[in-house]
Formats: sequence, C-alpha cells, structure tokens
Amino acid sequence: MDILPLLTRIADALERLAPLAPPSNDPCIATAFVWHAELERLEPIDRINRVPLALLQGIKRQRDTLFENTQRFAKGLPANNALLWGARGMGKSSLVKAVHGAIESDLPGRLGLVEIHREDIPSLPQLLGILKTAPKRFIVFCDDLSFDGDDASYKSLKAALEGGVEGRPDNVLFYATSNRRHLMPRDMIENERSTAINPGEAVEEKVSLSDRFGLWLGFHNCDQDTYFAMVDGYAKALGLTITPQQLHREAAEWATTRGSRSGRVAWQFIQDLAGRLGATGSLRES
Repeated sequence: MDILPLLTRIADALERLAPLAPPSNDPCIATAFVWHAELERLEPIDRINRVPLALLQGIKRQRDTLFENTQRFAKGLPANNALLWGARGMGKSSLVKAVHGAIESDLPGRLGLVEIHREDIPSLPQLLGILKTAPKRFIVFCDDLSFDGDDASYKSLKAALEGGVEGRPDNVLFYATSNRRHLMPRDMIENERSTAINPGEAVEEKVSLSDRFGLWLGFHNCDQDTYFAMVDGYAKALGLTITPQQLHREAAEWATTRGSRSGRVAWQFIQDLAGRLGATGSLRES
C-alpha cells in the first residue's frame, strides 16, 4: 500500500494547524511602518500618503525648522523631539511626512518613519526596544496626541522621551501633532490642582510632558493671501487650466461654505476643482 499520499495530507493538515511564525519586525526592510501594539508588529508601508515638501504653503518657518532638525538627526547629529501644535488642517501631520520624504530623497536609507497610534502609547517601550538595535535612525510619529480624564498613559510617554532609567535610544526621535500646546485640557489640569495633596507638583507633572519636546512649532489659522497661495501652488502642480481670477473667486466661495481657511480646505477645494476640470494627475508622492 502506498502511504505517501496519506502522509502528505497529514503533513499539510499539521502545517495548517501550526501557529504562524512571529513577524520578523526587521525595521530595515522598509522606509516607513505602522506599529500594531496588540501584535507587537511593525507593518511595512509601501506607499506613504504625503505631498512634496515644496507644496506646503504658509508654514515656511515651521517647515524650515523641522527640516533642519530632522536633517541633523539623520546625519547623526544632536536633535530635538518635536511637538507640532495648533489649528486644525494647517499641515501639521503633512509636514512631518513631507519632511521625512525630503530627507529620504537626500539621504536614502538613513531615516525611517514609524507611526504609533495614540491608544498604543503605553507600548512605546516595546517599540523602542525593537528600534534601538537597528543600524539606522527613526522618527516615531504620533498624530493628534492628547490625554483626557484619568488617562495615565502620558507617564509612559514621559519616561520614554527623557525620564526613564534607560531613556530614549540615540537613534530615535519622537514627533507628535496636537491641537493642544500642553497636551492636556485645562479642566484636567485644574482637577489635578484641586484634588492633589500638593497642587503645584500635580500641575507641574502634567505640564512637564510638553517640556520633553525640545522643539515646539505653532500652527495658526491662515489669512486669505496665504490661503490663495496654497490654492495657487496646488493648481500649478496639477497643471489646472483656469485663470487666477476665477481660481481665487471659486476658492473664496469654497472657504466661505466651509467657514474657515486652512491647508486642508485648500486641498479639498483643489480636489473638487480637479475633478470638475477632468484633471487626472495627483499631488501625492509615488
């Protein structure tokens, strides 16, 4: 009796039942990753959702400062953790991704980008443990970072940034965006003051989290001229056939219906306009 087919089926069944091999978590196999805390896994990202750095208008000082800080870090020089705070839709997260893209273009393979979600901040020590042995440098990026209520995970971030025994690895910087300059709502800080044995020390602990970021970059609502500059830049990059007068008239009307002017509103207007004009290009980097 030929038992080979039977043994083959048994082997196939056992292979299907066997647990999957753990992910390699090699931080050098890609230029960008998303960290999944529940799996303790770095997911490589093939295509980063970002626009070229030159297209970001109205934030020249913030752009130049963050680029220079990141460039120094990529070259192995001292640099600071960065907190980008302020108005919604003014390009905070877009700037982080665009700066990484510009550095990667100038210094290929020198700088990785790892996104960590706000709810995964307590797992930051595990992530840093994986990155610290890699032969390259990394920006760990958290978008829309803030803390509310009884959330104590900010202590994990404080320790990872500067305050822990081991401290932050030399090859890692932490960049975060937030609508709040101090990452905590005022009522949370006031509650700490009213219930603490030593109110001053309680408030100091909350505020000192922001102090772990050596670089603070503020983003503010833009005026009409800056908004038009954003629209002009996007329209030129896409090669849209429209007069400047009509472009500005439609852009102003779009902003009025949205009740605000910002980089996000300008981007949304250009997407609508490009669709109406039948433009098939993209402002996203490939």
